[in-house]
Amino acid sequence: MNYPYSEVDRIAKMIPTVLGITIDKALDMNPELKEAYDNESRVKELIDVARDLEGLPRHSSTHAAGVVIASNPLVEYVPLQKNEDMIVTQFTMGTLEELGLLKMDFLGLRTLTVMQDTVKNIKDNRGLDIDLDKIDFEDEKVYSMIGEGKTVGVFQLESAGMTSFMKELRPDNLEDIIAGISLYRPGPMAEIPRYVESKNNPDKVQYITPELEPILGVSYGVMVYQEQVMQIVRDLAGYSLGRSDLVRRAMSKKKHKVMEEERRNFIYGIVDETGNVEVPGCLRNGISEEAANKIFDQMMDFASYAFNKSHAAAYAVVGYQTAYLMCYYPAEYIAAMLNSIMGSNEKVAYYIRFAEQLGIQVLPPDINESNSGFTVKGNTIRFGLSAIKNVGVPVIESIVKDREEKDKFKNFNDFCNKIDTSAVNKRAVESLIKSGAFDSLGVYRSKLMAVFEKLLDSVSNERKRNITGQINLFGDLVQDETPIQIQYPNIEEFNKKYLLAMEKEMTGIYLSGHPLDDYEKSLKMLTSHKVSDLIVSDVLEEAVTVGENSTKIKDGTKVIVGGLISTVTRKITKNNAMMAFITLEDLFGTIEVIVFPKTYDNYRNLINEDEMVIINGRVSVREDEPTKILCEEISPLVNVSNEKIFILIKDKSMLTPTTKEIKITFKDNLGATPVYLCTADDRKRYLIDRQGWLHSDYDTISMLKEMFGESNVKVM
Repeated sequence: MNYPYSEVDRIAKMIPTVLGITIDKALDMNPELKEAYDNESRVKELIDVARDLEGLPRHSSTHAAGVVIASNPLVEYVPLQKNEDMIVTQFTMGTLEELGLLKMDFLGLRTLTVMQDTVKNIKDNRGLDIDLDKIDFEDEKVYSMIGEGKTVGVFQLESAGMTSFMKELRPDNLEDIIAGISLYRPGPMAEIPRYVESKNNPDKVQYITPELEPILGVSYGVMVYQEQVMQIVRDLAGYSLGRSDLVRRAMSKKKHKVMEEERRNFIYGIVDETGNVEVPGCLRNGISEEAANKIFDQMMDFASYAFNKSHAAAYAVVGYQTAYLMCYYPAEYIAAMLNSIMGSNEKVAYYIRFAEQLGIQVLPPDINESNSGFTVKGNTIRFGLSAIKNVGVPVIESIVKDREEKDKFKNFNDFCNKIDTSAVNKRAVESLIKSGAFDSLGVYRSKLMAVFEKLLDSVSNERKRNITGQINLFGDLVQDETPIQIQYPNIEEFNKKYLLAMEKEMTGIYLSGHPLDDYEKSLKMLTSHKVSDLIVSDVLEEAVTVGENSTKIKDGTKVIVGGLISTVTRKITKNNAMMAFITLEDLFGTIEVIVFPKTYDNYRNLINEDEMVIINGRVSVREDEPTKILCEEISPLVNVSNEKIFILIKDKSMLTPTTKEIKITFKDNLGATPVYLCTADDRKRYLIDRQGWLHSDYDTISMLKEMFGESNVKVM
């Protein structure tokens, strides 16, 4: 049989769709594929290559927290290899266990350090000693905060999906949080509506058999934990603790075959050759075969996503403790978080913005007030000097030591004369000036930038000449000279845009303001989403987590975002066309935007660093990749007028033609005043897209009234 090439391609495409099983099994199951294999050499070659590859490792991965322990060096037991910077075994965890090696999972949580630092901040700022193990775990105010979705910074509960779940669940005890962490994963998420419904309506909870109520009552009749399955097989079928743990292991390793073999044991029990009953089974305990099968079917379904309660409980305790700290001591907790994520500018900016929303002022760096890390005073947080670029910890320690021993710095001259110039270099001082750390001394940054090098050189040279206690050639004891003074040049301060740019350069964020501050209202009106809406905040959720992050933003969702283009990377494609990768920053975060060649050609004039723009596009969500936006249109960001133009039309069918008519008629008179079309039949109003906004001057309004009627156009 001679298949045409198109038919070979069609048949070949079947191969990857059936390779969840062995190739030989796939051939047996698919007659068309088998016929092609027997009669067409090209298909046979493809399948033979696939057979050669079958069973080979696809890739080499590293367990996030697994540590293998042996009595001697591991190289004496198993082959090793290097994955990036880590030494790992070449065997899988199952093989290692069969060889008798001990494999332990050690999960290090940065959150624990954050909590410890928060307790210290509370002691320093308020004089209170907090023991997190003795706090009230039934605090209504804490549960109310979680139930209202105010979970920023709360361990395991701050992702968008988890926040939404907590708002539905409205937990009022620790058991709810434990269940929430266990349910919010692929698989058990399907049980979330049932759990919420049962919690709100306990009378509707039903059990297959009354014996299940003491076991599943805590989770409102929903099977949530591995421990519940272990208790079911023990209490209903008479399993021993050891055998019930074997069932748990089979579930956790997704061994469905083993679970199916246990069905008979669960229902009918196990009797040895001498007639002794090893496992009674459900029937001997008075449970019907029909009920036993239903229960086991539930356990089989549950085996795909079973989770152990002990793990979720530990996470829930940490989650509640962080919620408690955020509820009662937000300034101290946010300061501790900022110290833990120092170096990640995006995350620092996110939490600073959040602190300001809570009414907690984040003060800029100050040479007389700041320490190495973020510190708390009252209800304010002081920016840490170690978050400034080019200013290392040794430099900060030297400055703080001199400040404590010689008193605070009165002015910049005093600073230069007091510090150890051998420990504090010019580059560090320049960075401190640019970040605004000397602003409290009352001198423009422009003036400090003009004189700091000369002043430091003078102080350093003078100290070399006049070392205290040195005797000169004529025998006179050299005395300390009067501190060096300098005259500042008579120049103006840098403009605000340049000052903000310096702060961003040194700290990664804007401190004394933001270039978009004047456009905040415009961004709210012109955009559909903030950048932070498109990315999940998982700052404190470590790489190994109980839950999977989720967001309502799906791949392909159309969005409108606006902000400042902070970086532009241009690339030439294989077709010799130009495209760009830009980083867009708004007041809440940053996101990568991909501009393909056709779009790039249309809007190249707007694709520049520091350009303020509005971007229409679609969200690109890929596994293990940051969320991106695929750009479709770009327009300049302008300040929206306080006025609005309202135009009355007959019904919704006139929206599109009216919008086109306005854009064509007023193509030379577009402006920043929003235009709304109001439908007379259903009394709704629709905002025209940004490309159709107009000026609100007399001539424009007069033309609109001529087009639509005097009484149908209003400016408010």
